[in-house]
Amino acid sequence: MERSKKKRVKKTKKQSSRWLVLFGWIFKLSLVAIVVIAPYIIYLDAVVQDKFSGKRWTIPAKVYARPLELYKGQKLSKEDFLTELNALGYSSVVTVNNVGQMHVEGNDVSVYVRGFHFYEGKEPAKLITVSFSGNTVSQITDSKNQKIPLVRLDPMLIGGVYPAHNEDRILVKLDQVPPLLVRSLVAVEDKRFYKHHGISMIGIARAVYTNIVRKKLSQGGSTLTQQLVKNFYLTNERTVKRKANEAIMSLLLEMHYDKNEILEAYLNEVFLAQDGQRSIHGFGLASQYFFGQPISELKLPQIALLVGMVKGPSYYNPRRNPKLATERRNVVLDVLAEQNIISANDAAKAKAAPLGVIPQGRLGISSFPAFIDLVKRQLREDYKEEDLTEEGLRIFTSLDPIIQIKAERALDGTLKRLGNRANDLEAAMVITNPSTGELLGLIGSRDRNYVGFNRAIDAIRPIGSQMKPAVYLTALESLRYTLTTFIQDEPYAVPLAGGKEWRPQNFDRKFHGNIFFFQALANSFNVSTVRIGMDVGVANVLKTIKRLGVNNDYPAYPAMLLGSASMTPMDVSKMFQTIANGGYDTTVRSIRNVLDAKGNRLGRYPYETQQRFDAGAIYLLQFAMQRVMREGTGRSAYNQVPSSINLAGKTGTSNDLKDSWFTGFGQDILATVWLGKDDNSNTSLTGASGSLQVWSSFMKEARPTSLNMPLPSNVVYAWVDAETGEGSGEDCPNAIQIPYIKGTAPAPALSCKRPDGSTTDWIRGWIN
Repeated sequence: MERSKKKRVKKTKKQSSRWLVLFGWIFKLSLVAIVVIAPYIIYLDAVVQDKFSGKRWTIPAKVYARPLELYKGQKLSKEDFLTELNALGYSSVVTVNNVGQMHVEGNDVSVYVRGFHFYEGKEPAKLITVSFSGNTVSQITDSKNQKIPLVRLDPMLIGGVYPAHNEDRILVKLDQVPPLLVRSLVAVEDKRFYKHHGISMIGIARAVYTNIVRKKLSQGGSTLTQQLVKNFYLTNERTVKRKANEAIMSLLLEMHYDKNEILEAYLNEVFLAQDGQRSIHGFGLASQYFFGQPISELKLPQIALLVGMVKGPSYYNPRRNPKLATERRNVVLDVLAEQNIISANDAAKAKAAPLGVIPQGRLGISSFPAFIDLVKRQLREDYKEEDLTEEGLRIFTSLDPIIQIKAERALDGTLKRLGNRANDLEAAMVITNPSTGELLGLIGSRDRNYVGFNRAIDAIRPIGSQMKPAVYLTALESLRYTLTTFIQDEPYAVPLAGGKEWRPQNFDRKFHGNIFFFQALANSFNVSTVRIGMDVGVANVLKTIKRLGVNNDYPAYPAMLLGSASMTPMDVSKMFQTIANGGYDTTVRSIRNVLDAKGNRLGRYPYETQQRFDAGAIYLLQFAMQRVMREGTGRSAYNQVPSSINLAGKTGTSNDLKDSWFTGFGQDILATVWLGKDDNSNTSLTGASGSLQVWSSFMKEARPTSLNMPLPSNVVYAWVDAETGEGSGEDCPNAIQIPYIKGTAPAPALSCKRPDGSTTDWIRGWIN
C-alpha cells in the first residue's frame, strides 16, 4: 500500500515537473512572442493614431450651381420653380412642417427652405410662400405672412474635382445624422457595438456556427469597428495576416477613441456605390446620390435601403437591381421591428413605399460634364491640383440648371425632328447673360452625359456668315456707311495674287441689285458683304474681331469676310457677347466664388468689362440684326418665339454645308448653337434649317426679355422712304424710321406725295 503510494507521489512529481517544463517553454515562447510582436503592435498603434487623429480623408472640391434667387417681379414660372425644387430633393407634403418640404396650392408654393452657408455668410432655414402670376413671382411671404424682399434656395451640387483614387464623400457630423439611421446601422450590422471592445467573440462564434451549418462561408463576424479598420487602413484580401491586423487594429482603435468617434468615421467611410470612375463613400453623399436629399431629411424607407446596401453595395444597388434592393430593405425593416426600434405598423408602411430613388443624371451631380470641364480648366489656372482634390473647397458657379435643361431638351427635340438628317450629327451650345458675361449653360456633345471631347470649347470650325456682323460693324464705325446706304449686290471680282481673281456667289446663286446696307446683312448676301469688306479693308475687319474678344491671328485673305476663319463655339459666343452688351467686352465667367472647407473666401471672379466700341455703331448693328430676325434668314424663329419679343441674331453656314451655326440674343440671354459632324462631312443643313431651329426651340422655353438697348446720345431716328432711302416725313406714304449716327441721317423731305398724287408740305423740323 505504502509502496503504491510512493509510486503515485513519484508519478505526480514527474508530471508536475513536465508541466513546469511546459509552462516554462510557454513562458519563454510568450516572452519571445512579446519581444517579436510588441514592436509590430506598437507600429500598428502608430498607424492607427496617425491617420485617425490627423487628416482622415482627402475631400474633393465641390461644385455648385447658382443659388436660385427669389424676389417680387422675378421672371420665373411656377413650373420652373417646382422643377428646381424637385431637383434639389424637396419632398411634396400636405402640410409643410420640416426643412426640405413643399406644398403646392393653386399659384402658391409653400417651401421650408434649407439653411446654407453661402459665400456672404450663413442663411438660416425658413418657411416661405412664393406666389406666382403668370410667369412672374408676384409675392414672397414668411410664416407670419410678412413680405420678404429676397430669398435664396440652397444651390444644387453639380460635381466635384476628384483625386486619382476617385473617392468622393460629403462629410457629416454624428449630430447631423438621423438617430434612426444610427440605431438601424447598429441593429443590422453590429448589435453589440456598444458592448464589445473592437472584436466580438460572440459574433465570431455565431458566424462560425452559421457557416458550419450552412456548409459555406455565408456570414462574417466583423464588428463595425473591424469593417472601418478594413476600409480605412487595409485591403479586401482574404488572408490570415490581414484578419490578424484587422483584429489588433480594431482593439487599438477602441482603446484610443470613443464609440461615437468610431461610428462617425464609419458613417463617412463606408462604400455605398460606384458612379462611373467615382466611388460613393459615406451616407452623406449616398443620400444625395440616390435620393437628392441631405442626410438629415431621410425617412424610414430610405434609411432602411441605405443600411441594407452596406452588405453588398453593387448587389443591392437600387438603380441596377431594384427587386433585390427592395427585398434587402424589407429585411432591414423586419430586423428593426424585431428589435422594437420601429413598430410593426411602421415597418408595414415602409415596405409598401416605393424605393424613391431619383433617376441617375436627372439634375445634379455628374449631370453637366461639359460645364464642369470648363470650371476645372479655369480653377487650375489659380489653384494647385492637390488643393482642388484634397482640401474640400466649395466652388460656386453661374450655371442655371433650368436654362441648361431647357437647352438640352431643345437640342434633343430638334435632332429628333430632323430624323435621318441628324445621323452622326454632333452639337455644342453656349448660353450666357449678355450684361454680366456669366455662363448660364454649356453643351459639349449631343449626349448630355458624355465626358470627353468638349466641342463647346475645343471644336475649331469654320464660322461662315457668323463673321458678317464684324464686317458690318467695321463699316458702321467708319461713318462711311449708314443702314440705308445702297450696296450693289451684283457680280463682283476680287483680284488675287498671280493675276487670279475670286468671284463670290450668294447662297441662292442669284444677284439682288441695289439693296440697303441692313438688307444685305438681314439676308446674309455674300457678294454685297464682300464689297463692303473689301472697301473697309480685310485687315480692319480682323482688328474688329480681336476687339470683339477673339484673339486669334488670321491671315488677311478676302475669304475671311465670308467666314473661312475657324473658331470654337465659345469664341463665337464671346464675339457676339460684346455686340449684345452695347460694345462692352465682358469676360465670360463660370465661377463666382471659391470658399475653403471652413467657409472662408479664397477667391472671387469679379465682373470685368471694358468698352471696345462706340455705342452708336453697336446700336445700329443691333438694329440690323433685329431685321435678320424679322425679315431675313432668322425669321423662322418667330414660328416658335412670340413676335412681341425683340431678338437679334445671325445665321452661319460653312462651305459645303459642313457647319450649321446660329447666334442670337434678347436682353438677358445670348445663345450660340453649332451643329456639325466630327468627320467634317456634309450635314445637309444651313444655319437656318439646323442650328436656328435648336435656338428657337430653346428661346421659346427660356422666354428671354425683349431686346431694348438704350438709345445712345449720338444716335437719332429719321423718317426715310423705304424704297429710295431719302429723307421723308412721318405722315408720308412708305416712310420708315431708321436710326443714324448724328450727322449721317438724310435731310427730311419738305413735302411728300399723297396717295392721290397730290403733295403736302412737310413742316416738322429736324434736328440732327
